[in-house]
Amino acid sequence: TEIMFFFDHIAVGCTELSTGVAWVEEKLGVSLQPGGQHVHYGTHNMLLGLGPDLYLEVIAKDPSAKPTGRPTWFGLDHFTGPPRLANWICRNDNLAIAPEITGPAIALARGDLKWELTVPDSGDLPMDGGFPSLMKWGVGVTPPSGKLLDRGCRLKSWTVLHPDAEMLRNMVLLNDPRVYFETGPLGFEAVFETQSGLRYL
Repeated sequence: TEIMFFFDHIAVGCTELSTGVAWVEEKLGVSLQPGGQHVHYGTHNMLLGLGPDLYLEVIAKDPSAKPTGRPTWFGLDHFTGPPRLANWICRNDNLAIAPEITGPAIALARGDLKWELTVPDSGDLPMDGGFPSLMKWGVGVTPPSGKLLDRGCRLKSWTVLHPDAEMLRNMVLLNDPRVYFETGPLGFEAVFETQSGLRYL
């Protein structure tokens, strides 16, 4: 089977960016770096490099953003409660073959970054986040994972908990030994190797 998905980054959702950043930094024992603003969706983020092929973003609605007139991505319009793992994003070089549940690919840019990302028109997550958002970086773009400082933090495992875990396992065309699908209440579990031992989100 041709493997078309590559794990690109993890998203931690929160109601306030500073709260989400504090949660991740306390849990993992490392500091995050500034990200930026997403004008199209009225959000902003902070970033953590997880090695050359993966990174983590903490993302929230930006209170200083101008109204966009469209739903916010990653289901952030309805996000409540404490910060938590909210979504995972995979690269796919041919978004034209993305399943319909992912929504259309939207062209986005921030600074020297250009990418396309699938976002359902409702702004919600496909299969409540169980199915990853799909993206494609622009030609010649170095993704954040290739530019962020190395804090000595690596993803050991990423578990997607979902009532339809078996269906997800068959739908997500991914060959990544870090990724697991388990049947259960919706959610994610992540284990990280850090310089101070294993840490969990």
